[in-house]
Order: sequence, then C-alpha cells, then structure tokens
Amino acid sequence: MDRRKVLLIVAAVIAALGTLLVFLYVRGADNRADQRYSAVQVLRVVKEIPAGETVEAAQAAGKIETSTVSQQDLVPGALTGTEPVAGKVAVTAIYPGEQLIASKFGASGASTGLSIPKGKIAVSINLSDPARVAGFVNPGDKVAIFMNGAAAGSTFTRLLLPNVQVIGAGTTTVVATTTTDPAGAQVTDQLPKTLLTLAVTQAEAERVLYASQNGQLAFGLMNNDSQIAASGGVNDKNLFQ
Repeated sequence: MDRRKVLLIVAAVIAALGTLLVFLYVRGADNRADQRYSAVQVLRVVKEIPAGETVEAAQAAGKIETSTVSQQDLVPGALTGTEPVAGKVAVTAIYPGEQLIASKFGASGASTGLSIPKGKIAVSINLSDPARVAGFVNPGDKVAIFMNGAAAGSTFTRLLLPNVQVIGAGTTTVVATTTTDPAGAQVTDQLPKTLLTLAVTQAEAERVLYASQNGQLAFGLMNNDSQIAASGGVNDKNLFQ
C-alpha cells in the first residue's frame, strides 16, 4: 500500500472520529438542556397566606395554584400536592410567587390551644421582617432578644434577654412607619410586621413590653451551638473600640 492510500485512510478515520465526537457532544448538550429546562409541576402561592392559616383554607380561598417551573428553578422540597401538609397551618407568612414547601407548615394550635411552658406566660410583640430574621423565626425556635434604644442622650444596642422560646406566629400586616432622615425630612415606609408570641417569666415580660414601647426589638435566631452572653452593649462612644 503506497503512502497516499495510507494517508487517505488515516484522514478518513480521523474524520469519522471527529464526526462521532461532535455527535456525542451535541447529544450530551441536548440531554443537559433537557434536564435543565424540563418542566415540572409544583404548587405556587398566588395570594399571601398569613401565618396561622390552614392549607385547606388557603386552597379554598384560591391562594394556591398548580404551576409549571423549569427543573433549575425548582425549590428543594417543593410540593406537588397538599397531602403532606394536610391539617397543618402556615408557621410564617408565605408570599405570592413562592413555591409551597412543607417546612413552612406546622401543627395547628387551634384545637389544643397555645402551649405555654410551665411557670411561663405568653406575650406577643410586633416585629418587622428584618427584626425577625427575615421570616426564618418560627414557633419552637429559641431566640436572643436585642434592644435598640436611647438613654442619657445616646443611642445604644444591647442584649435584652439571652434565651427565649417562640411559641406562636400570628398574622402579618403592613404597617406605615415614619422616620426622619438626616436632613430632617420625614419618610414613610410600608413595612410588613408579624405578631410573634414568646414564653417568658413575669420579669422577662415586663422587660420585653417596656423595651418594645421605648425602643425597637430584634431577634437573633439561635441553634444549639450559639454563644450568647450579657455585655455592656454598643453605643456611639464604644462602637469602634
């Protein structure tokens, strides 16, 4: 076999391999695109579901609809039916556009009443979304409570209570809040606020209620490894120390 024939055969083999590789790549790209953009059905919220509302009531009110989303937009744990949360209530406000997930529902307290630990009393305070850790605080959670206030001509932020149990989440409402900017102009914002119920002692209740009327409260969500300790707090004099 002369050299020309050998070169032709080699070229043909290379061309065939190139064609095969291109085919495999294109088919793989198609498969990846199918996996990424394949449509799946989920339940989506179309009207706000406030904390405390049952999934059955929300569905009857037309607040939940079946929707189609791409695989890449599917939220982990998204529900395709209400059976997994049947008889349960929303433990936090669920807003239009959200996919329905089981973790946002819990056991209803309507039939058994509010469960208050022995020796404690229940008090409720109204908090904005940032102050309640963007809505991640749910019944059963433990929180540290901080106060932003003013005293002796100075503002401060300080730990108020180090470990408090949340035992209920109520209705979310939109509240108009007016503040004054550095130029002296008043600015009004529409902020959603949610009632959260705490289990506290009498002394703790007095501190919480006083602080909520004379300053602003914010929660710090805790886990088993959170480290919280009383301190002198932060003010304009020690902020950068």
